[in-house]
Amino acid sequence: MTKAPALLPEGLRDRLPAQAEAASRVTRALVDAMRSHGYGRVAPPLAEFRETLGGDDERASRDLLRFTDPVSQRTIALRPDMTRQVGRIATSLLAQAPRPLRLCYAGQVVKLRASQLRPAREMLQVGAELIGSDSVAAAREIVTVAIDALEAAGIGPVTLDFTLPDVVDLLAGGPLPVAVDRDELRDELDAKDAGALIRIGAEAYLPLLRATGPFDRAIADLRAFDTAGVLTSRLDAIEAIAAPIRDRVALTLDPTERHGFAYQSWFGFSIFVPGQGAHVGLGGSYAIPVGGGQEEPAVGFSLYPDPLIDEGLAQEDERERRIFLPLGHDAAIAASLRADGWRTIAALTGADDAARLGCGYRLGPDGPVALPE
Repeated sequence: MTKAPALLPEGLRDRLPAQAEAASRVTRALVDAMRSHGYGRVAPPLAEFRETLGGDDERASRDLLRFTDPVSQRTIALRPDMTRQVGRIATSLLAQAPRPLRLCYAGQVVKLRASQLRPAREMLQVGAELIGSDSVAAAREIVTVAIDALEAAGIGPVTLDFTLPDVVDLLAGGPLPVAVDRDELRDELDAKDAGALIRIGAEAYLPLLRATGPFDRAIADLRAFDTAGVLTSRLDAIEAIAAPIRDRVALTLDPTERHGFAYQSWFGFSIFVPGQGAHVGLGGSYAIPVGGGQEEPAVGFSLYPDPLIDEGLAQEDERERRIFLPLGHDAAIAASLRADGWRTIAALTGADDAARLGCGYRLGPDGPVALPE
């Protein structure tokens, strides 16, 4: 009786050599680009106590894959996101480090549930955090670092979509007060539901739905809408952040976008690549709790390159620089080839065949010999 192959849980998968090696190359390119800007790499553990990863936040806790630690008998969880872990490191182990503190990271995260746009529950997350400031200068740096990293990994062209996470609070607390709960208002704005806005008595917010799209036009629409001037400083800041990258990426603005921005403070951005329905990156400003009711400002971004890797990003021809070493080959020559970047496949028996083993070359008496296609 043949035993059936083991199946993986939904949303999890194996990565074969082409994808696994491509993921390593992409990760290295992204991290090296961040490190070149002074961001030191940290590596938090895959699992932590539930309180650290989700705290008392119901939204965050819903995404945790939890189980009981047999040693401590406490509930621990697999990380669904590395940003909270970096914040913990910054405010504990590196609490006395000079600010602004620049950290980067790369690793796998696991979510409890997948989404329709992104069915994978396990994914690679690579990112950077600038801790100790959420100024315009800090935001401008983090956006520039994100674009530099994407370019270094060969990811592009990209579109950067800015959002204003606190736009409802600024307007509802000033010129446009509302009777409904602000979270309900945010949800309807995020859903772009004009009918629902009218139904809940928030007709004054309808112009926000139209102030969406190409960056310059959306900014102009928002300035025309903002007759009280409460958004002036935000719009000035967003334009200043966008200025250094105008010639490198496409820019758009959606002031009421909330997906992925539940914890951002005054600015956020999504990164999109043509052909991908979901974003490949998210970033913005936020605050890290440090105890005693105190918070530390920060800006950062996270990139999720798996879908691009699946489509061939950084994947190389399996036969390229792969050389077959026949029986009795010179070990010193083989070592020299590996030092020069070749991947050597040594024969174990006389029956081993170079082409069948995926080699594009064979070691001959005078060096590598290309095999016919």
